[in-house]
Amino acid sequence: MAISSLDPVTFRRVAGTFTTGVTVITVERAPGLVHGMTANSFTSVSLDPLLVLVCVDHEARLLSFLKSQRRFGVSILREGQQALSEYFAKIDQTPEEHGRLGIRYRWTSSGIPLLEGTLAELACNVVGEHPAGDHTIFIGEVETMECHDGEPLLFHRGQYRRLAR
Repeated sequence: MAISSLDPVTFRRVAGTFTTGVTVITVERAPGLVHGMTANSFTSVSLDPLLVLVCVDHEARLLSFLKSQRRFGVSILREGQQALSEYFAKIDQTPEEHGRLGIRYRWTSSGIPLLEGTLAELACNVVGEHPAGDHTIFIGEVETMECHDGEPLLFHRGQYRRLAR
């Protein structure tokens, strides 16, 4: 079926046919305190230097923290971490739910918070910031990265998915 309507609802449906992984972007919001945001708008940009990008909505709480800190973590969620994705997608992230989910962070030597127990993590320093429509694109240079065994949490057409064995 051809779709010719150029509206946000249709665009979201069309873009949702592209299967993505699920990440949580983390930033220190105050000394020792972390704010995170679920994002599937993450991609690699360059191998030399190592660059990635994340897109942050202009209404997201994370935006002001990222603009002031100029560094962020990317934690790529693994299969079975849907509850983490849903928690960090919320505007109001309560300490009670944070504790119930057992969310733990590790900090890089340069002070970038990363979620523990994920499929992979990257710590990045902002090297570019580009407003684009209702989002800002942040380019981050990778400072450290780790990869662990497991399968990714996937998102396709508005639902969480998993790889078939």
